[in-house]
Amino acid sequence: MPLPSLPRLRLPVGAALACACLAALVYAPAEADTSGSTTDRALRSQLEELVHAPGGPPGVITVLQRGNSRRVIRAGVADLDTGRPIEPTDHMRIASTAKAFSGAVALRLVDRGALRLEDTIGRRLPALPRAWHAVTLRQLLTHTSGLPDFSRSEEFLSILRADPHHHFDSRRLLDFVAGEPLLFPPGSRYQYSNSDNIAVALMAEAATGKRYEELLRWLVYRPLGLRDTSLPQGFEMPEPYMHGYDVPVQPPAAPEDVSELIGASGVWASGGVISTPRDMTRFIRGYAGGALISRATLREQRRWVDGASEPAGPGTNEAGAAIFRYTTRCGVVLGHTGNTPGYTQLIAATPDGERSLTFSLTTQVNEATKPQLLERLREIEENFVCALLRH
Repeated sequence: MPLPSLPRLRLPVGAALACACLAALVYAPAEADTSGSTTDRALRSQLEELVHAPGGPPGVITVLQRGNSRRVIRAGVADLDTGRPIEPTDHMRIASTAKAFSGAVALRLVDRGALRLEDTIGRRLPALPRAWHAVTLRQLLTHTSGLPDFSRSEEFLSILRADPHHHFDSRRLLDFVAGEPLLFPPGSRYQYSNSDNIAVALMAEAATGKRYEELLRWLVYRPLGLRDTSLPQGFEMPEPYMHGYDVPVQPPAAPEDVSELIGASGVWASGGVISTPRDMTRFIRGYAGGALISRATLREQRRWVDGASEPAGPGTNEAGAAIFRYTTRCGVVLGHTGNTPGYTQLIAATPDGERSLTFSLTTQVNEATKPQLLERLREIEENFVCALLRH
């Protein structure tokens, strides 16, 4: 259902949110906007195809990195009004790839002994409903908890429809579904839920006595050298940023800038982080490659279950602890996807962190809103993964 207060907005907010992450790695690799090689010309042509597809993004940027060599391939623009091209230092909403950040915080705390993967909601967050108390941190991280999704709550959505900039108490988002039972016995099956990573962040706070935003700074941003990444509460985007658009599939309706449509307080640890392609490259190389955690914890992170990211990533998807395994025709990468009004994201890296891909679109693409475009996007993402692994 569209927001009644914003009549030009075509995107259902419920679908948008429900469908809506070490010092040795911090260096300045050589960076080139590639157009000379046959492979890169073919990849850029596919990005141009996306930009010109019905409902496609006004802009798309990809960063492929192998060791110290970084390639940037892009198409379209960051801002339809000015025609400015997208840069790797442009800010963007990273959507559900923020869930990988909550995973990084939680797993680092597991390594430090502050949390255990078998810690339960009952132990760490006893004020939450008794029916949820048996849910473990591991189940939250793998989306096998059964927690109902707060972002599907009619009360939550009605507040958002009335005022998309409403400031929510991020630490009380689970109150919207506190009267609901678990959707299934914990650990019995997979179901993606925005509530899971809210609970992960709350458990991290309970275990340390520190705010989640502070834990992000100390456990993730600083070790990986992320200088342009933050978890705000408001709706404003920091400059410079790639503008996100609601793009209609059918003309003649024009794209609508929705970059600052919704505040971050209503998604918080499940999708509120703002970052840049350059920072996200550093993050996924460290997180997927295991630079942040011990080998023992890395093994626990990579216990795979059947389950796809939202939207689904390239190839066959399996879920780990706040990370997904994407098995393509050319090999395996680990990462996360995300989508929110104006933005669609894929971050992925090889299991050793040596090769990585950041793929960012300036419109929302998912199964509910643009299924045909998502199918083509996944094909192109797989082609980029193949280029990353083969060359």
